[in-house]
Amino acid sequence: MKTGAFIIFFTIVLVIYGLVNTYIFVRGMQAIPAGSVWKPWYIAGFWFVASTFVLARILERTYPCCFTGIVTWIGSFWLAFMLYFLLAVLLIDLVRLVNHFLPFLPRLVYVDYQKTKLIVLFAVTGIVTLMVTAGFINARIPRITRMEIPINKQVLGYKKLNLVMVSDIHLGTIIAKRKANRLVEAINRLDPDIVLFAGDVVDEDLAPVIKNNLGANLVQIRSKLGVYAITGNHEYIGGADRAVNYLTEHGITVLRDTTLLIDHRFWLVGREDRDRQRFTGKGRKSLRELIQQVDKAYPVIVLDHQPFGLGKAVELGVDLQLSGHTHHGQLWPFNHLTSAIYEISSGYRQIGGTHFFVSTGFGTWGPPVRIGNRPEIVQITLIFD
Repeated sequence: MKTGAFIIFFTIVLVIYGLVNTYIFVRGMQAIPAGSVWKPWYIAGFWFVASTFVLARILERTYPCCFTGIVTWIGSFWLAFMLYFLLAVLLIDLVRLVNHFLPFLPRLVYVDYQKTKLIVLFAVTGIVTLMVTAGFINARIPRITRMEIPINKQVLGYKKLNLVMVSDIHLGTIIAKRKANRLVEAINRLDPDIVLFAGDVVDEDLAPVIKNNLGANLVQIRSKLGVYAITGNHEYIGGADRAVNYLTEHGITVLRDTTLLIDHRFWLVGREDRDRQRFTGKGRKSLRELIQQVDKAYPVIVLDHQPFGLGKAVELGVDLQLSGHTHHGQLWPFNHLTSAIYEISSGYRQIGGTHFFVSTGFGTWGPPVRIGNRPEIVQITLIFD
């Protein structure tokens, strides 16, 4: 991404972030009684927490250490709190607006209005805290999504393929040693023939991955036919070449607009992420160019991080396409947004003769929280016939 475009984008994001936090802050201040000893604590505490996300983005690149990790965790959690505080405040203001024109709230609300506002402040804080806590627990318990997919092609000597696919791991400060261990142990228990990572293996900056030596976890993955990955947009945000080199050094074959005939059983087509153009100015190869290199008498599996342009895979006779990226919104109600943007936001669908699976992902971006969906590891048994 060009420097000028990045500065404009970052400025817009920062302004929106500041306006949202200011709105929440002001509405919270109005709920605290005038002269209360808690007001200075609220002011200092709110703006410290609200600043941690921006501070963490800077520190992760310049000064990765224990303090940076703490700031990153606080800032990441704040994003989830900020979202649900914003929704709560908007709902309260909508109720107040409707009540202004069509009074329906009981008079009891206005007997001691300041006390009512304080009660609402505590209630909203409690509810949001419970939601975020539940979402944090949910994000730490991935499910194993199992399914069988018939491929209408014969593979000499083979009837099945045990494929394990994971997307959006986001290794870094939040998804670190403990969760990486759980991922590797879960994959190995599934005894895969092949393991496929559908992009965003690392979370932007590589420094926390190196600091936590997360590559030592990746090399412990056991797979008969190997471990393969593609780039996602987060590899490009942090520098794709460095991320690819690190993954390669730790036993993962990264496919960058690459086609491979795996064990004379099937073709694996790994696409560069579509954001390559945005970050490097260089486009990726078209799917048609890549498919021209394969023999479609064999099953053809495509890895493409972002599930756009599904019709092209159908047109070109792809048997199976695996994607991620969407997180299915990660935090409700964003799942409705991803469902509107993507033809498939999560799960399995067959379109024509092509099977598609879009994973909700294993890790998280931003808040280590999932509300409205589960993280997953996908086990697909391909049945050749």
